Amino acid sequence: LLTLLSEKVGQLMDWTGRRAVIRMNGEKFRRFVKAPPRNYSVVIMFTALQPQRQCGVCKQADEEYQILANSWRYSTAFTNKVFFATVDFDEGSDVFQMLNMNSAPSFIHFPAKGKPKKSDSYELQVRGFAAEQLARWVGDRTDVQIRVIRPPNYAGPLMLGFLLAVIGGLAYLRRNNLEFLYNKNVWAFSALCFCLIMTSGQMWNHIRGPPYAHKNPTTGQVSYIHGSSQAQFVAETHIVLFFNSAVTMGMVLLHEAATSDMDIGKRKIMCVAGIGLVMLFFSWLLSIFRAKYHGYPYSFLLS
Repeated sequence: LLTLLSEKVGQLMDWTGRRAVIRMNGEKFRRFVKAPPRNYSVVIMFTALQPQRQCGVCKQADEEYQILANSWRYSTAFTNKVFFATVDFDEGSDVFQMLNMNSAPSFIHFPAKGKPKKSDSYELQVRGFAAEQLARWVGDRTDVQIRVIRPPNYAGPLMLGFLLAVIGGLAYLRRNNLEFLYNKNVWAFSALCFCLIMTSGQMWNHIRGPPYAHKNPTTGQVSYIHGSSQAQFVAETHIVLFFNSAVTMGMVLLHEAATSDMDIGKRKIMCVAGIGLVMLFFSWLLSIFRAKYHGYPYSFLLS
């Protein structure tokens, strides 16, 4: 048994030396994960990366999983106690059937001793697939703490530099006329945009890294609104941002209709448009809230 265990660990170490994430099929899964002896844990991502599967979330999750595995592989604390692997549906459909899995991506931790428990299945819809979240989950299950090291991303600094350059260029071109800096409407619009972005959940997306949407692999139906109050999709924040913007626009129109010196006919049109925007989009916002907070008793126009 010791010789067999040594051979298995040696083979896994050899594969990990070539690639931080080991690609497994049904045969490798049964030999290195299911069959004893085993004194190591295996974290497996079950996915469907082939183009015909059209799983955009799988590709995004795979990128984060690769970052996590490489952070562990090249860490000074690296040991042979935890290995990272992946099983693609088109290479290991028998494994999916063995585990009664019908969705991807999914993450499962197979402990060194015993069978996986409920907590060994990663709650992807709640925690997202960011490498940092996966690292915390791996740490909870294995006591192995992984410091996630991301490859340098220069897109953010470059965009910030470009934006500052544009602002600086405009300020230089208008250096003799900087009255726009004292324009209340400009600052009010900027503050409003910032508030709408923050209240839509963009910061939560940045921290948790949720998928853009969810496609049911069985029915093919795409969900843009998460059914739980503990999570959300990126598309959901865009929808909420648009609805909040429409409600805000309605309030602005109502205010202008009440305070402006325009023709009474135009003011009536603005008033009707404002009421329509507020009623319609606030009703849709409540519908989203009811869909996420089951049992929420209030509605408006739409049930």
